[in-house]
Amino acid sequence: MRAKILRIHPVDPQPRLIRQAAEVIRTGGLIAYPTDSCYALGCALENKEGIERITRIRQLDSKHHFTLMCHDFAQLGQFVILDNHAFRTIKSLIPGPYTFIMKATKEVPKKMMHPKKNSVGARIPENPLSLSLVEEVGEPILSSTLLLPGDDDPLTDAEDVAAAIGNDVDLIIESGVPGVVPTSVIDFTEGAPVVRRAGAGDVSRFD
Repeated sequence: MRAKILRIHPVDPQPRLIRQAAEVIRTGGLIAYPTDSCYALGCALENKEGIERITRIRQLDSKHHFTLMCHDFAQLGQFVILDNHAFRTIKSLIPGPYTFIMKATKEVPKKMMHPKKNSVGARIPENPLSLSLVEEVGEPILSSTLLLPGDDDPLTDAEDVAAAIGNDVDLIIESGVPGVVPTSVIDFTEGAPVVRRAGAGDVSRFD
């Protein structure tokens, strides 16, 4: 059955609608939702079927870094290991269109870690819809950019998302115009930060 499109205000998200979307996540569903960097697929942390569905939709391999969409720095710190330098650097960049690759704590499900590095992506978006949703769920949302196999650019329109994967997700959220460029990805797992992907966030400080 094709997923419903739920329209939520982009600046002042209606609590009733945020609760509806969060309930889909909490009860094992998979959603497509807009962020400050483009649409993402999201499910609950312990949702193994959700991870498998994301992997199937995007045709991902085992080396893919799933992302923890976090509400604030305190929440992020529960799931990744930060040294002082990484702490200061990340603190200066959030909220914003960055994904940080870091060693994961034991709080992170094994299935979403990199199999050899035990690392995971994490980010704090600058987007009222994403932040409200994570806050209502009560824990990070396991996420992955909605970039379909063979596409050069991620999807940015709810109707396009519905046409492409409407039968593969349980809910699609429309909330204004999301970003159109994926996040910049900064890897902290090898000590000094390494830019793995230059995207929406400014990475000139890492040159």
